Amino acid sequence: MAETDDPYQAFRFVVEIADIDTLTGFTEVSGLGNETAVIEYRSGGQQRTRKIPGRHSHQNIVLKRGLTPDRALWAWRKNLLDGLVDRRSGSVIVLNAELEQVVRYNFFEAWPVRWEGPSLNATGNEIAIETLELAHEGIELA
Repeated sequence: MAETDDPYQAFRFVVEIADIDTLTGFTEVSGLGNETAVIEYRSGGQQRTRKIPGRHSHQNIVLKRGLTPDRALWAWRKNLLDGLVDRRSGSVIVLNAELEQVVRYNFFEAWPVRWEGPSLNATGNEIAIETLELAHEGIELA
Protein backbone atom coordinates (compact mmCIF):
# COMPACT_ATOMS: atom_id res chain seq x y z
CA MET A 1 0.00 0.00 0.00
CA ALA A 2 1.39 3.42 -0.98
CA GLU A 3 2.09 6.02 1.69
CA THR A 4 0.37 9.38 1.42
CA ASP A 5 1.75 12.75 2.44
CA ASP A 6 -0.51 14.19 5.09
CA PRO A 7 -0.98 17.98 5.07
CA TYR A 8 0.94 19.92 7.70
CA GLN A 9 -0.96 21.07 10.74
CA ALA A 10 -1.56 24.81 11.02
CA PHE A 11 -0.81 25.11 14.73
CA ARG A 12 2.91 24.24 14.65
CA PHE A 13 4.83 27.31 13.54
CA VAL A 14 7.35 29.88 14.71
CA VAL A 15 8.03 33.45 13.61
CA GLU A 16 11.49 34.96 13.28
CA ILE A 17 12.13 38.68 12.77
CA ALA A 18 15.62 40.13 12.36
CA ASP A 19 17.04 41.74 15.51
CA ILE A 20 14.15 40.57 17.72
CA ASP A 21 15.40 37.69 19.84
CA THR A 22 12.69 37.51 22.49
CA LEU A 23 9.63 36.67 20.40
CA THR A 24 7.16 34.50 22.24
CA GLY A 25 4.68 32.14 20.62
CA PHE A 26 2.24 33.60 18.16
CA THR A 27 -1.30 32.28 18.16
CA GLU A 28 -2.07 33.27 14.58
CA VAL A 29 -0.36 34.37 11.37
CA SER A 30 -2.30 35.45 8.29
CA GLY A 31 -1.63 37.32 5.06
CA LEU A 32 1.03 35.04 3.60
CA GLY A 33 -0.02 35.80 0.07
CA ASN A 34 0.51 37.81 -3.06
CA GLU A 35 -1.43 38.52 -6.20
CA THR A 36 -0.99 39.86 -9.70
CA ALA A 37 -3.33 42.43 -11.17
CA VAL A 38 -5.07 41.45 -14.42
CA ILE A 39 -4.93 43.92 -17.29
CA GLU A 40 -7.65 43.44 -19.90
CA TYR A 41 -7.35 44.85 -23.39
CA ARG A 42 -8.79 44.32 -26.82
CA SER A 43 -6.79 44.68 -30.01
CA GLY A 44 -8.37 46.60 -32.84
CA GLY A 45 -10.86 44.47 -34.79
CA GLN A 46 -10.88 41.59 -32.30
CA GLN A 47 -14.01 40.62 -30.45
CA ARG A 48 -12.37 38.82 -27.58
CA THR A 49 -10.66 40.48 -24.64
CA ARG A 50 -7.07 39.54 -23.88
CA LYS A 51 -5.76 39.32 -20.33
CA ILE A 52 -2.14 39.95 -19.38
CA PRO A 53 -0.37 40.12 -16.02
CA GLY A 54 0.03 43.51 -14.39
CA ARG A 55 1.66 44.63 -11.15
CA HIS A 56 2.35 42.22 -8.33
CA SER A 57 1.31 43.09 -4.79
CA HIS A 58 1.76 41.46 -1.41
CA GLN A 59 -0.77 41.18 1.38
CA ASN A 60 0.16 42.56 4.77
CA ILE A 61 1.19 39.90 7.25
CA VAL A 62 -0.85 39.91 10.46
CA LEU A 63 0.71 38.46 13.61
CA LYS A 64 -1.28 37.78 16.79
CA ARG A 65 0.08 36.67 20.13
CA GLY A 66 -0.78 36.62 23.79
CA LEU A 67 0.18 39.80 25.62
CA THR A 68 3.38 39.30 27.64
CA PRO A 69 5.93 41.58 29.32
CA ASP A 70 8.01 41.42 26.10
CA ARG A 71 7.89 44.86 24.44
CA ALA A 72 10.07 44.12 21.38
CA LEU A 73 7.20 44.39 18.87
CA TRP A 74 5.93 47.60 20.46
CA ALA A 75 9.47 49.06 20.36
CA TRP A 76 9.69 48.26 16.64
CA ARG A 77 6.35 49.99 16.01
CA LYS A 78 7.40 52.94 18.21
CA ASN A 79 10.45 53.48 15.98
CA LEU A 80 8.07 54.21 13.10
CA LEU A 81 5.89 56.49 15.25
CA ASP A 82 9.06 58.41 16.14
CA GLY A 83 9.92 58.88 12.44
CA LEU A 84 12.40 56.01 11.93
CA VAL A 85 11.39 53.52 9.24
CA ASP A 86 13.02 50.36 10.60
CA ARG A 87 12.72 47.68 7.89
CA ARG A 88 13.40 44.09 8.85
CA SER A 89 13.20 40.73 7.16
CA GLY A 90 11.88 37.59 8.77
CA SER A 91 10.34 34.17 8.36
CA VAL A 92 7.26 32.20 9.25
CA ILE A 93 8.34 28.59 9.69
CA VAL A 94 5.93 25.64 9.62
CA LEU A 95 6.98 22.64 11.73
CA ASN A 96 6.06 18.97 11.51
CA ALA A 97 5.03 16.73 14.43
CA GLU A 98 8.73 16.24 15.31
CA LEU A 99 9.12 20.06 15.43
CA GLU A 100 11.35 20.06 12.36
CA GLN A 101 11.13 22.81 9.75
CA VAL A 102 9.12 21.70 6.72
CA VAL A 103 8.14 25.01 5.08
CA ARG A 104 9.62 28.49 5.38
CA TYR A 105 7.99 31.71 4.19
CA ASN A 106 10.63 34.46 4.05
CA PHE A 107 9.45 38.07 3.92
CA PHE A 108 11.59 41.11 3.15
CA GLU A 109 11.85 44.78 4.11
CA ALA A 110 8.92 44.63 6.52
CA TRP A 111 7.81 47.41 8.81
CA PRO A 112 4.92 47.58 11.31
CA VAL A 113 2.03 49.42 9.70
CA ARG A 114 -0.44 48.75 12.55
CA TRP A 115 -0.30 47.63 16.17
CA GLU A 116 -3.41 46.84 18.19
CA GLY A 117 -3.61 46.13 21.89
CA PRO A 118 -5.90 43.52 23.41
CA SER A 119 -9.66 43.72 23.83
CA LEU A 120 -10.30 43.62 27.55
CA ASN A 121 -13.44 42.26 29.21
CA ALA A 122 -13.71 41.81 32.98
CA THR A 123 -16.46 39.19 32.60
CA GLY A 124 -14.49 36.89 30.29
CA ASN A 125 -11.56 34.55 30.72
CA GLU A 126 -9.88 34.88 27.31
CA ILE A 127 -6.18 35.52 26.80
CA ALA A 128 -5.24 39.15 26.06
CA ILE A 129 -4.09 39.22 22.41
CA GLU A 130 -1.96 41.89 20.73
CA THR A 131 -1.84 42.27 16.94
CA LEU A 132 0.94 43.54 14.71
CA GLU A 133 0.42 44.09 10.97
CA LEU A 134 3.46 44.20 8.72
CA ALA A 135 3.76 45.77 5.29
CA HIS A 136 6.56 44.19 3.29
CA GLU A 137 8.16 44.16 -0.14
CA GLY A 138 8.04 40.50 -0.99
CA ILE A 139 7.59 36.96 0.20
CA GLU A 140 9.11 33.73 -0.99
CA LEU A 141 8.50 30.10 -0.23
CA ALA A 142 11.81 28.48 0.71
